[in-house]
Parts: sequence; C-alpha cells; structure tokens
Amino acid sequence: MAKRLSPTGFTKAVVRSFMADSGLEPRLLGPGFRVMSASEGRVDFELDISKDHTNRMKAIHGGTLASLVDLGGSLAVASTGRFATGVTTDLNVTYLNPGGKAGDLLKGTAVCEKIGKTLAYTTVTFTNAKGQLAARGSHTKFVVGTVPDEGLYVAPSKWTEDLD
Repeated sequence: MAKRLSPTGFTKAVVRSFMADSGLEPRLLGPGFRVMSASEGRVDFELDISKDHTNRMKAIHGGTLASLVDLGGSLAVASTGRFATGVTTDLNVTYLNPGGKAGDLLKGTAVCEKIGKTLAYTTVTFTNAKGQLAARGSHTKFVVGTVPDEGLYVAPSKWTEDLD
C-alpha cells in the first residue's frame, strides 16, 4: 500500500518539488524556509532571514515578501491535496511594518479562502520577530485541471502516516 500523507506531509512534499524543480525558490529561499504545519487549506511557515533576502537598507526586501506570498498561496492550495497548484492570475502585497533584518525569524500563515471551478483565492500574513503584522498579501490562482492527488493525500480523518 502506498504511503498516504497528512496535509503537513503532503505540503512538505510539494515544497521539496519546488526546491528541486524551480529556479527561484531554491535560490531565494533555500534551506532557511520551512513548513511548520499544515491543515486542509492552511499552512504555517517560517523563514530565517539572511542577507540574500534583504534590500540595500538591510531590511527584508519587498520582492522577497512578494515571492513568499506567491509560494505561500501555492502551498495553501497544495494543502487541499493538489500537487499541481495552478497559475497566478493576481498577486497583491501590503507592507505594514518592518519585516525584519538578517538573523531575524519571519513567520507566515497562508490560507486558501476558497477553491472554485477555475480560481483559488488565498491570503498570506507575515509576522516579524517583534510579533507585529509585517505584511499581508492576496494571491489568486487559476486552478483548472488541478485535482486532489488521492494517491498521496488523504483527508485528516483518514491519515495513515505523515512523512517528512
């Protein structure tokens, strides 16, 4: 019998795929990015901010946060059991407080608010090391053709194993 993964295990498998197959995520986020937990439609993650994530003022770069909205939204969709997470149609970021500097820990939460027949709507929030809301983003994805992978993912009530 194939091993069946919880939302956390499945979402971590999707992250491994991003890191292996994408050009951006492994270069920008590297080993400092990690999924802490996932439930159906929600993913909590962290990033150890390094110099590579900062701007010339030594603060986390807005582009890093925008990339994390993109990845976080994709992972929120993945946490519903979809290995293929669709294509971005809209992405927005609002910067509210400093996100941090190299050496700080940035925490994020991505939520899939709704998946319809064609679009998925996600929100991502970031908390800085001081516990302040640093930024929030929204991410809309075109998801036609993305279906739950029933071979690996099962609903929480049917978990048999959680692989990391």
